[in-house]
Amino acid sequence: MFLSVIGMTANLSQAEDSKIAAALKPFVESHSLAGAVTLVASKDDVLSVDKVGWADVSAKKPMAADSVFWIASMSKPITGTALMLLVDEGKVNVDDPVEKYLPEFRGQMVVAYRDDSTVLLKRPKHPITVKNVLSHTSGLPFRSSLEQPTLDSLPLQEAVHSYALTPLDFEPDTKYQYSNAGINTAGRIVEVVSGMPFEKFVEERLFQPLGMKDTTFWPNEEQTSRLAKSYRPNAAKNDLEEIQIGQLQYPLSDRSRRFPMPAGGYFSTAADMGRFCQMLLNGGTLGGRRYLSEAAIKQMSSKQTGDLVKDNYGFGWSSGTSYGHGGAHATNMTIDTQKGLVTIWMVQHAGFPGDGDKSQGAFRHAAYEAFGTGK
Repeated sequence: MFLSVIGMTANLSQAEDSKIAAALKPFVESHSLAGAVTLVASKDDVLSVDKVGWADVSAKKPMAADSVFWIASMSKPITGTALMLLVDEGKVNVDDPVEKYLPEFRGQMVVAYRDDSTVLLKRPKHPITVKNVLSHTSGLPFRSSLEQPTLDSLPLQEAVHSYALTPLDFEPDTKYQYSNAGINTAGRIVEVVSGMPFEKFVEERLFQPLGMKDTTFWPNEEQTSRLAKSYRPNAAKNDLEEIQIGQLQYPLSDRSRRFPMPAGGYFSTAADMGRFCQMLLNGGTLGGRRYLSEAAIKQMSSKQTGDLVKDNYGFGWSSGTSYGHGGAHATNMTIDTQKGLVTIWMVQHAGFPGDGDKSQGAFRHAAYEAFGTGK
């Protein structure tokens, strides 16, 4: 479906007059960004929420502060946090082999040699650990061959069992390979150890107490009415065309056919993700309640990929001076501990025409100009 945004600029909200909105408007006007919701926060306060452009280009529906987005792999830090709740309680040790919690992983093999006609397997030097699956160093593939045609087509238990039957691509700890399968396996450990469905554990232990009322695997009818449409460049790469989320089944609210995907299945809002990040920036507390220990946050947000691997990844987070994570449709959250800032970038783009890929940088630059003067 081809959608032109030409001629719609005049209908943008006149309230969008902040420095952040002003920095982003040119991308909307050039048809390289459909729209965005941004949030900047300190550990104690929300400093700004800005919205520009369109949640639905063809319907001329403006972005709203409570627009809902598929956050995709921004789900991974949520899953990492859920597991670290159990680590804090002494119920999980990240150095344990996964098979301690999920016996189906016993005897898993690693590929020793592969060509077009032959695959030779051997025992790995050690079984994959909880640390491996959280840091993408397990050797598990991105997904198993059974997760077709979408990533949410199998119950979590069945999906994880299919990973256990899949040979590892390399020896654990020797490489970094981004793996939905690994993070989903961590989510399954949460289920088994807690005795609760993954989604229920996260709802009760994180979302409800944090007030994250719009974060869900299954957006309901009201939430779907606030869902920002997804876009990609058209064939000429000079405008936008609307797309569905190809990795997920529709309808999105169907709990009978769509299953929890801890690695990338959540939908959320800027406000909800802001609350989540504020809790972490505040050392694991928010609103007088402690969720995580400071030690758990330090471990999650620091490099856990080992000395042999150059990639900086923690437990569900890209690590570094700041730590954060993005999603497949270009969403992003970043926690800057030096400046004491959270930045949330909510868009729905599978690629950008023109210079749209510079829009997130423009947001971050404007946010730091406005608020990045220190803690």
